[in-house]
Amino acid sequence: MASQQERRITDTGTLKALSHPLRMKLYRLLFVAEAATASQLAEQVDEAVSLVSYHLRKLAEHGLIEAADPQRADGRERWWQPASETVSIRDEDFRDAPEKAAAHLAASRMFVDQRAEMYRGYLDTRAHWGAEWNEAAHDSESLLRLTAEELGALKKDLHDLLRRYDEQGRAREAAGDTEGREHVALHVYGFPFRV
Repeated sequence: MASQQERRITDTGTLKALSHPLRMKLYRLLFVAEAATASQLAEQVDEAVSLVSYHLRKLAEHGLIEAADPQRADGRERWWQPASETVSIRDEDFRDAPEKAAAHLAASRMFVDQRAEMYRGYLDTRAHWGAEWNEAAHDSESLLRLTAEELGALKKDLHDLLRRYDEQGRAREAAGDTEGREHVALHVYGFPFRV
């Protein structure tokens, strides 16, 4: 179990630690697994265990992950878990200096690239998920006319709705309702643009 509910990243060192492409993949895999060893993660990313261990230690140095209780009785391998239930990175924390803004921009671009890679992976394997999952999965684009205040309210409403579904799903799974339950990624962007 994570030791914190939310971790707000406000320094460039931690942001850079998380925005390394392999580290972000490891963090995401660790978040999904809840706890894992370097060996387990190395297998999933097709990298050497020593390299994965190095990157896990870097994430731990910045408080993004922490040691987890061993999941097996032999206790020979070190287990890791996310240090918080959520991580937030807000633009407002990186505006006060050009180098901070540049680090935030680079991290944001890498996150978008990895999210697109995840979605392309789904598209490439869509035929294997079956009709039920393909009917439930979706992508959409909405072009709205809003004020900044209205967009902020929409963001809060979506966040509250996602939290409710996450809490319900986790509670049902904890109660033994695991049939047909899969990991689901939902990427939502809301941003102004001009034509």
